[in-house]
Amino acid sequence: MNHVIRATAAEDWQRVKALRLDALRDPVAHIAFLETYENAAARPDEVWQERAAGARGELIAQQFVAERPDGGLDGSVTVLIERAGRRDVLGGWVDIDQAHLVGVFVRPEQRGTGLARALFDAAIAFAREFDQPEVSRVRLFVHQDNRRAEAFYAKIGFTRSGHFVPVPGDDSSVEHELVLG
Repeated sequence: MNHVIRATAAEDWQRVKALRLDALRDPVAHIAFLETYENAAARPDEVWQERAAGARGELIAQQFVAERPDGGLDGSVTVLIERAGRRDVLGGWVDIDQAHLVGVFVRPEQRGTGLARALFDAAIAFAREFDQPEVSRVRLFVHQDNRRAEAFYAKIGFTRSGHFVPVPGDDSSVEHELVLG
C-alpha cells in the first residue's frame, strides 16, 4: 500500500468534494449514505471547505483520507466526537463522550487491500486521544442490508449494540448501531 493516511486540511476541500461525489455514485450508496449525489453536488463550496478543515469547539470532527503518491484520494472516514451525556462514576458525575464514525468510503479497486483498515486505525487513534472528557466508546451505524460493510466492521472488532434507528425516508429499513468491543 503506497497511500498516506492523514487528516484533511482546508486546502483539500476540492479533492474531498470529488471523493464524496464519487462515493455517492457507488452502487451501494443508497444503503451506505444518508445523502444523495444531487444534494451533495448542490452544496456550496463553503460546506466542503468546512468539512475538509475539520471542526472544533462544541463539535469536534476530523476527516481522514487515504492519499496516493500522485495526490489522488482513494478513501475516507470521518470521526465525530459526540457528547453522550453524564454518568455517575464512583459517586461522582463524569462527562462521557463517544466517537461516531461516518462517511466511510474506499474506492472499489482498493477494497480488500488493507486501506479501509488503515483509515479506521487512524480514526480510532484520533478518537482515543481525547481524555477531557473521556471518549468512552466508538460507534457507527450500518444499514441492515449492507452485509459487506458489517462483515468488515466485525473484523475490526465492532459488534451490534442492540440499538437501531429507522432509516430516514424508509420506515421499512433500519440501521444497526455497532460499537467497538
